[in-house]
Amino acid sequence: MINLIEGQAASPRVHDVSCDPGCLWSDQVTVALDAAPDEDTAPRPEATWSADVVRTGLCGTVSPRVVKFPDGMYRVFYSQILPREGFPAGANDYDNATTRILSAVSNDGIHWTPEAGVRLGAEQGGAGDFRVVSSEVVPMADETGRLRMYFECCPGSQSTRNAIRSAVSSDGGVNWDVEPGERLAVDETNISSPRVVFLDDGRCRMYVHQRGVGIVSAVSGDGGTTFQLEPGVRVAQTPPHATHTAFASEILRVGPSRFRMYFAGYSRPQHAAVLTAVSEDGLEWAVDPSPVVSPSGSGVGAAKCSEMCVVELPGSTPDAGRFAMLFEACDGTAVDQRGVWRVACVLSRP
Repeated sequence: MINLIEGQAASPRVHDVSCDPGCLWSDQVTVALDAAPDEDTAPRPEATWSADVVRTGLCGTVSPRVVKFPDGMYRVFYSQILPREGFPAGANDYDNATTRILSAVSNDGIHWTPEAGVRLGAEQGGAGDFRVVSSEVVPMADETGRLRMYFECCPGSQSTRNAIRSAVSSDGGVNWDVEPGERLAVDETNISSPRVVFLDDGRCRMYVHQRGVGIVSAVSGDGGTTFQLEPGVRVAQTPPHATHTAFASEILRVGPSRFRMYFAGYSRPQHAAVLTAVSEDGLEWAVDPSPVVSPSGSGVGAAKCSEMCVVELPGSTPDAGRFAMLFEACDGTAVDQRGVWRVACVLSRP
């Protein structure tokens, strides 16, 4: 979560939480933002549906990222997956699906109301009719109160070269103007899930997933316009829980020089869990050996618990922290353990 309660300056303080959310999370999973049903493959952005309509994974809702505004309102930005013309399998054939970035608002960080309008479409974002996903919204460094969205621009399959691009908003994240050029690209490889952390020295660091490697990082000294890849790997894809990949980091500052990361670990393409790590410098991370949120074997998160965002809730204090974790959950009801992707929610345990 990006917290603008103390102001909209691009500062390390936007990553602060009152206490460490830690490793204990409830087993009770609820749906925060549902997928569109099979009968509505061209939905209105503000549409909602009954829980019992037919869903087989044609449409999906993924990649939540939350900003808390000075008035206490939360806005979550997320990606909606839809069938692309000529490819009716939709999210169950992700390489050939299309996406758009939408938003929803909340007063309590748990219950969400989808908003009208598309925040960013694939064509607007430079991806043609393919995908813009994993929106990371942060304050701009120019102290104008504007916001910058970093997003994955993916103009083809996941094996296609892609890049992190950006857009700017002057109205709190409703309307966005895409900036020219790329913020970060890595050779001819695929990168995804950008996350930006502001540093004490005025620079900012972007964490991204590099396909076949894991989570890597890049730094910017010009306010987040250009980034240079840093040496080394922040979190490598390693067994047992991240054998296939480690990606989609969520990073919170839990002290003046201590960070907690949550990230998605895929032990195999059909199975993902949420893992956690801690760091004193943002470069070297000690990964906890056990997942903090795991597939349940049934329900909305039966097969995969993946890209997440941690939200500090109203009433949270240093002595009694209250947090929600929004994450993309897959029920595994389609071929190859795919199925319906939804944004789910679990709460922290004391």
